[in-house]
Amino acid sequence: MKTALLPFSAFSTADGSAAPEMAFSLRTVLRVLHRVNPVLSWTGWVNVGLAVLALALLLLDRRLVTGALVWAKPLKFALSITAFCWTLGWLLADLPQAAQNAVRAISWGVAVSMLVEQGVIFLQAARGTTSHYNTRTALDGALFSVMGLFILVNTLMTVWALYLVWRHQPHGPVGYVLGMRLGLLLFLLGSVLGGAMIHNMQHTVGAPDGGPGLPGLGWSTRAGDLRIAHFLGMHALQVLPLLGWALSSWAPRWAVGLTWAGAALYAGAVAALFALAMVGRPLWAGSSANVVVRVPALFQRFATSAETQTAKFALQIAARTRTKKPS
Repeated sequence: MKTALLPFSAFSTADGSAAPEMAFSLRTVLRVLHRVNPVLSWTGWVNVGLAVLALALLLLDRRLVTGALVWAKPLKFALSITAFCWTLGWLLADLPQAAQNAVRAISWGVAVSMLVEQGVIFLQAARGTTSHYNTRTALDGALFSVMGLFILVNTLMTVWALYLVWRHQPHGPVGYVLGMRLGLLLFLLGSVLGGAMIHNMQHTVGAPDGGPGLPGLGWSTRAGDLRIAHFLGMHALQVLPLLGWALSSWAPRWAVGLTWAGAALYAGAVAALFALAMVGRPLWAGSSANVVVRVPALFQRFATSAETQTAKFALQIAARTRTKKPS
């Protein structure tokens, strides 16, 4: 287990207080990750290199594809895949030894899938065309089919990982373990939302792909955009384990309940963003120079419900704390 390789505890101090400084540095984390899962560690580093390459080409190549600079998408995918591979490698290293043979198989499946997907994305960017939903020529269609096949392989590897973290007991406090399990589950749901984009053969609802979008992100400001819910769902893999880890340190007695509550709110946000996109409404509307934030009735109802449920939960905790007799 990777925790044994860390020089200090990753969690709270003995008296329950938070350590005054970071328990370990990013350099230490990456070194430990490389020891426990070199396959996903190297896959992440390859994508760091691809991100540097894409950034350099972004400055040199001013061609546009669907209204965005041609190397913007390879850059975003390189950063996203790096985060995915390193996070998955870190989480699966907490599974017991009995599961590590399966973890190695999953790691190789994910690594090959991500490198094939990046190969197609970079090749199509170099050709000055889109990689996703592109069937304009026989070559474009073949490349999209290959990419889709390996996206499916990656999804199956993630399903296998989800099975392992529920089948076995990962090392770590209960909030962190629950966050890991729920994070993988919501990551898979976010992946499934990508199927809606493939079904539509575009990510915009109510307008063609391209057109005005948020700077850097490209999310549509004139129509619904399925990428927003997809993005949020995929990054549950980072958010929920971190939430469970933090709650295990700050409020260990309530870590499980609060992690469940946080996951429920997070899933509700993903569902609300997906519903908003499916009716063709942008989250943000306006010109790039004067972006106006829309808060439609759907989000107002969701926010009110979330605030009410969170307040009720906090009051229950406070009431139990007041009524508990000292030992």
